[in-house]
Amino acid sequence: MAGSIDALSLVHDAHPDRSVYFTEQWTSAQGDFAVDLRWCMKNLIIGATRNWAKVVLEWNLASDPNFNPHTPDGGCAQCLGALTIGTSVARNVSYYIVAHASRFVPPGSVRIASSDLANFPNVAFMTPEGKKVLIILNDGDIQRTASIRVNDKMATVSLPAGAVVTAIW
Repeated sequence: MAGSIDALSLVHDAHPDRSVYFTEQWTSAQGDFAVDLRWCMKNLIIGATRNWAKVVLEWNLASDPNFNPHTPDGGCAQCLGALTIGTSVARNVSYYIVAHASRFVPPGSVRIASSDLANFPNVAFMTPEGKKVLIILNDGDIQRTASIRVNDKMATVSLPAGAVVTAIW
């Protein structure tokens, strides 16, 4: 991804009557699981949705061990699918990125306000069932503790560096 994820808010502000969709982010077969998970959670799941994206789409869903199918003329020959399907099925980093968010944020959920915390990028949603969901990342290099407060209720979570947690209430 080139540029800053904040650019989505500029698009929204210029055209508030239009929907913003973040599509076709990919992870490389040469990537690092922990680094890619942290980056994608911070910039896509949290960053894009905090900046008005209604959808975050990882590319591609599945590939074989040779990264097929892809177009022969300029297709992505190193795009790691969420799943690699060969003699067995391997779940890759994109699987966990999308699975984490979609498991707790069902269709019809809307983003709600949450505090912008140093080293703890986060995003909150209200589900169609009326539940509140908070996805929070420890973007620091050491284990840290975060306090989550909603109205008169408080919880404390301790997160290792790079860990993601989801709170539901």
